[in-house]
Amino acid sequence: MVKATETSFAGVLEGKKQYQVPLYQRTYSWGTKQLDQLWDDVVELAAARRTAPATSHFIGSLVLATSPDFNAVGVSKLLVVDGQQRLTTLTILLAALRDHLAETGDTEGAEGIHAQYLANVYDKGKPPKVVPTQADREAYKAVLTSSPDAGGSDRIGVAYNHFRAKIAAVDDPDDPHDLEEIENAVVHGLAVVVVTAEPGDNAHRIFESLNNTGLQLNQSDLLKNYLFMRLGGRAEDVYDAVWLPLERKLTSDELELLFWLDLAQRDERAKQSDTYAGQQKRLEKLTTPEQIESEVRRIAALGDLLATILDPSREFDPVIRRRLERIRAWGSTTAYPVVMTLLARRAAGTATPTQVASALLTLESYFVRRIVLGRATAGLNRSLLQAVAAVADASAVDVALRDYLSRGRRHFATDKQIRGAVGVVPFYWQGRAAQKKLILQWIEESYGSKEAVDPAHLTIEHVLPQTLTETARREFAAGLPEDADVRTEHERVVHTLGNLTLTGYNSELSNRPFSVKRAMLAESGLRLNHEIAAGQTWSVHEIDARGAALAERIVDLWPGPNEALTGGSDEQPSETRRLVASIVAEIPAGRWTSYGEVALVAGSYPQPVAAIITTHLMQGAWRVLQTGGTISPGFRWLDPARTEEPRAYLAAEGLRFDGDGRADAEQFIDARELASLVGLEVPEEAPAWRSAGTRPLLAQRQAFFQTVRDLGESTGAIVRSWPKPTTQDAVDVNIGVPGCIVVLSLSAREPAGVHCSFYVRNDKALFAQLHARRQEIEEALGATLEWHDNPEHKSSKVMLRHDGDWRDENLAPGLAQWLVSMTEVFATTFMKYASEMRGLG
Repeated sequence: MVKATETSFAGVLEGKKQYQVPLYQRTYSWGTKQLDQLWDDVVELAAARRTAPATSHFIGSLVLATSPDFNAVGVSKLLVVDGQQRLTTLTILLAALRDHLAETGDTEGAEGIHAQYLANVYDKGKPPKVVPTQADREAYKAVLTSSPDAGGSDRIGVAYNHFRAKIAAVDDPDDPHDLEEIENAVVHGLAVVVVTAEPGDNAHRIFESLNNTGLQLNQSDLLKNYLFMRLGGRAEDVYDAVWLPLERKLTSDELELLFWLDLAQRDERAKQSDTYAGQQKRLEKLTTPEQIESEVRRIAALGDLLATILDPSREFDPVIRRRLERIRAWGSTTAYPVVMTLLARRAAGTATPTQVASALLTLESYFVRRIVLGRATAGLNRSLLQAVAAVADASAVDVALRDYLSRGRRHFATDKQIRGAVGVVPFYWQGRAAQKKLILQWIEESYGSKEAVDPAHLTIEHVLPQTLTETARREFAAGLPEDADVRTEHERVVHTLGNLTLTGYNSELSNRPFSVKRAMLAESGLRLNHEIAAGQTWSVHEIDARGAALAERIVDLWPGPNEALTGGSDEQPSETRRLVASIVAEIPAGRWTSYGEVALVAGSYPQPVAAIITTHLMQGAWRVLQTGGTISPGFRWLDPARTEEPRAYLAAEGLRFDGDGRADAEQFIDARELASLVGLEVPEEAPAWRSAGTRPLLAQRQAFFQTVRDLGESTGAIVRSWPKPTTQDAVDVNIGVPGCIVVLSLSAREPAGVHCSFYVRNDKALFAQLHARRQEIEEALGATLEWHDNPEHKSSKVMLRHDGDWRDENLAPGLAQWLVSMTEVFATTFMKYASEMRGLG
């Protein structure tokens, strides 16, 4: 049963009582902001009680539970489940007032405060009324006993000093009652609701309830509470000996990670957000304090292992330390359960250091080879979490882990798959940016270069530029057959591993041709770049050759799976082919899409999807076109009975082409629409390759709006928030006028251009007022505007156009800057007039 009583602060402290802040609670944390607020409330309350003595001020609740060492005789000991910050602060304030009174000659007043509110002076040892959590006890004891070192630099010392200064400032020598009024306001004017859990009540559930209603504690805090509230009289000793050392190794967030990792070792489906619920369900089966203590010690031992994973410098074995450094750098916490299991096996003596080091290398190889294969994340978390069971009891952990990862569809790429992937998989778009950089960095390290290169200043560089200047295009085309499609070949190789390196001057290299880059790469401190610079040209042949050479180095550095268990390819081409065929068949007549959009819906990549579509007979394949909406020069019907000219056939279906043979961008069907036709879903965040030339119009829109945002954030003065780039043809800009917005839109139809429009939503009267002052507004803007008020539409708009093809790289920056400038002008002008008119209304 839980009892709630409203009382004064004096009612809380008077009598033989001791309030113990449990070990699981956080340390004292109030700063000057909270201290000043409390002091101001006390001073204001003291002033109010001069004329209305019954005035009180509610300061919140104090939730208590019976202490494990509660005695029926003597001082009543209670645990502070909630409210420890207020309770501690008020006793510090009273201690500061006591010491000020003692120093100014009021010895009787000082002794009264100490005896009534701060210490149980008539009991043996004079125990304090409040006992803070372990870390705060020494500082609090110094304040309580008026020690010379009271008022240190810790939080409690700062609070004590702060109140001493406040009290000295309000003490009027001519007013004998001013400090009495302050004391009276604190002990009798501050009201508090005391909630007390009776013996047998589940105090930690009260604590959880408080946490669910706003107490900002994470799951590790709740679990610490759950454990220590069930330890009884052993709580303090276990905390000092076991838990406190653990907290010195791991932060609160890292402790939460530890509890999740422990749970994940038992259940690979465990979510980190459900750590507390999952652990609580498990811990409820422990019924005695001895079992709880054993559990705390087990968690602490796991914490030692996690601390080593998070800080590999703690590892004494240099080979294992090297492997841990790389796994830590990789950044996949999902790997930690199996790593912890390996380290635990080593600690228990059931796995040798050599076996553990070998298993960790297998894990590193697994990560690297998946990236190269183009399967960075497919089923990764589940595979890694299930790996725990594979190594938990195996006689040889390294063999067991390698065999486990080799079976099934876990995408542990074979040597043959690595050699085949480097020329077709767009490595630049795989996994996280930091992970791709690490692979290149580790390859560079494998050369054993004596020159130190700081990886922090390195970035991934495309040797063949992502965007071809005319010079770079000529150099690249020189290495191709005369009838080759330069754009297609560029797209095929530009993001593959063979075309990527590391440099410390990416912005300087940018889109420069190889003839210029070559000299800069030759001066690099990286062996990777010396090999590139040794060549005279850089085209398809050189890129493919370098990719093949890097594949051999990858095969050598990172051992692959047990190929006796892989069962050949880990892909089932027939499944992928059937999926692609079902997607392509849904493209309506008179519409078109690109290989990249089909790949996104299929969960694949443009190159393999293009290979499937161009080599397997399927309905609607002719509606999948090249980048920019052109028909491939090498297009051929797979059905030998068909002889139609492809463009004429597409036109007969309703597809429009311009004079350059490009399909109408307005008839383009993107991945999201295509997925809805098939009944599939596409990721909320599309992979980066999607905007790298595989979406003709939509990617250009996104790139242009990114330029607008960058310019707005760097040069704008009025608009505070510029919208994120989108693949749509318009973005909304909030200018601070309720019911109104500025819309920036793009037109791809001739004449191409950009539009800046001021929209008035659901307010025809405001639009009419603005239109009535049209001449005045246009003079303020310095432009003639288009005013549109369709009575069938709820919104009205005022628009200004600027002609120019925003898809042209040379024109785009100027058009983007015009939109930014006009948005600022629109915001200033229309904000002024709209506010004025609404004020008049």
